[in-house]
Amino acid sequence: MVDADTERFTVAVFQDVQWAAKGLSALKDAGFSADMFSIMAKDSPDASALVEKTFAAKGDRLEIANIGAVVAHGSIVGALQGSARDLGKIGIAGTMRRVGFQPHDGRIFETLTGRGGVLVAIRTEPRAADALAILFSYGGGNAAIGAWTGRV
Repeated sequence: MVDADTERFTVAVFQDVQWAAKGLSALKDAGFSADMFSIMAKDSPDASALVEKTFAAKGDRLEIANIGAVVAHGSIVGALQGSARDLGKIGIAGTMRRVGFQPHDGRIFETLTGRGGVLVAIRTEPRAADALAILFSYGGGNAAIGAWTGRV
């Protein structure tokens, strides 16, 4: 079983790198800093360039169950990996509970990312609603704020 963490993120999946770049630019224009962002995308030259442009650093290359090779950077990566390196074993769908999403949300994020989408997450509880509105406005599909903690 995956334990819930206390970190919360606002997450969306953009259809491709170009849409994700527009969304990230809008977030920056609204005062969100790059250290709040996380990106995960299937490994490609375009995805690597987006990560390098956004963070001024190369992304990590990971093998994620049900997706394959991805380029990723940001605090959501560590939160999902956990100490057991779970992304390679149970994927995004199995680990999204750690950051406040129900399993069916994780399956949607995993499926869209596996189809070539770019998962963008913002760690910023005080401005989560602002981030959500921007993600929706710039094409972030299935944008949501992680809040579920597994309690009834």
